[in-house]
Amino acid sequence: MPRTPFRTRVTAAVLLASTAGGCMVGPNYHRPSVTAPPAFKEAKGWAPAQPSDAADKKDWWTAFGDPTLNELEARVNVSNQTLAADEAAYRAAHAIVAEDRAALFPTATVGASGDRTFTGGGASSSKFANATGTSTRTTATSTTSILYEPTLGASWAPDLWGSVRRTINSAKATAQSDAALLANARLSMQTELASDYILLRQYDQETRLYDAEVAAYTRSLEVTQNKYRAGNAAQSDVLTAETELQTIEASYQDLVRLRALMEHAIAVLVGVAPADLTLPPGDWNLKLPQIPTVLPSALLQRRPDIAESERAAASASELIGVQVAAYYPTIALTATAGFESNALSNLFGLSNAFWSIGGSATETVFDAGLRGARVRQFRAQYDEAVANYRETVLAAFQGVEDNLAAQRVYGGEQEKLQAAAAAATLNQTLTLNEYNAGTVDFTTVATAQVAAVQAQVAELQIEASRLATAVSLIEALGGGWTTTELPKS
Repeated sequence: MPRTPFRTRVTAAVLLASTAGGCMVGPNYHRPSVTAPPAFKEAKGWAPAQPSDAADKKDWWTAFGDPTLNELEARVNVSNQTLAADEAAYRAAHAIVAEDRAALFPTATVGASGDRTFTGGGASSSKFANATGTSTRTTATSTTSILYEPTLGASWAPDLWGSVRRTINSAKATAQSDAALLANARLSMQTELASDYILLRQYDQETRLYDAEVAAYTRSLEVTQNKYRAGNAAQSDVLTAETELQTIEASYQDLVRLRALMEHAIAVLVGVAPADLTLPPGDWNLKLPQIPTVLPSALLQRRPDIAESERAAASASELIGVQVAAYYPTIALTATAGFESNALSNLFGLSNAFWSIGGSATETVFDAGLRGARVRQFRAQYDEAVANYRETVLAAFQGVEDNLAAQRVYGGEQEKLQAAAAAATLNQTLTLNEYNAGTVDFTTVATAQVAAVQAQVAELQIEASRLATAVSLIEALGGGWTTTELPKS
């Protein structure tokens, strides 16, 4: 039988490997199914999303209308160290994709060697005639040889069953999951900063309320002391006035502490030491944004945490195929070519050339159930990832519903508390006038003053809660992020 020419054999092997490379064993990934309600139960009366809504964009914090908040949010994106760590993790995951992709291609090597070899040959003898007869001469013999050998080698394990391509797909999905993790971390840092900033300004406003009350309580104490000295008030009235003043001054000091904590937290979020950030007291001028809602099914494309868990499921699915491929034979092709000569002058002559090409195929015939156990392991890990994905979706639906309900309830509470604060403030004024006229005792005044402060603080706190809930709702709706921002490769 005539032998097939070498070039034909190589071409046939490459074509066979390329054709077989289209086979990928194992399951093909499909996004896990989830059941999304047609609408949010708590969204009655809310407007649908519009492209012009500031709260529906990536720079959603601008909807609160505070320039200082805008400046701080810009610094989070640049200097926050948690985001820097997550960004580095994403870059590492992206590099793994390129690392895995390299396994699809042959590996080529170049080498060169030069050997100088000395061989001792022992002794040799020779006989010769002379005038006295025959003599024997003994001489030592040895050889020295030099061998030069440049070589070029290549090896390739064709991806016949898709193990490498499944690994690449898994690495891509992991990199996308890390990109979504980074986006989710960024959104969390942004919303945490906004919430801390709202608290900071709430404490500023509470401090102003307490400043006014301290001044009022101080005047009340002076009036009471004057009345006591004139014999028109009891000493108990003076003691009550002093108690009120000292109590509210203590509350004032606690506000100073809480505000300092918020300022320190904001400093860390923007990536600086607390000693390097000072935020002067500011006015209470934050606006409650109008937040549009979306359909529940849209959250699947708008929440980075959902995208993160879905991509993790995709990565786990691809790894099942990697384990299934272990049931099939592994084929490797190798080739080596070079020159070999004892002299550099004719090293690259055709007569000194050599080459070799070969292939091998291996298949495991007994492993005591190892491959089956690994396939079951990775199927179970995929099932776990799917369950985590579905739980993340449900938690996302809950987050939106919770914050929609809170917004509606807080709105009703704020109206009531505004009316209560107005009534308490008016009552404080009236009772103080009555006390000065001598028609009521100071206990009535003290009670009215405490009620007025508590009502004003309660009104402020519910307004701050509405603002904080608006931040949480924006986060629950994805903060303007979409899956189109995930890397493609």
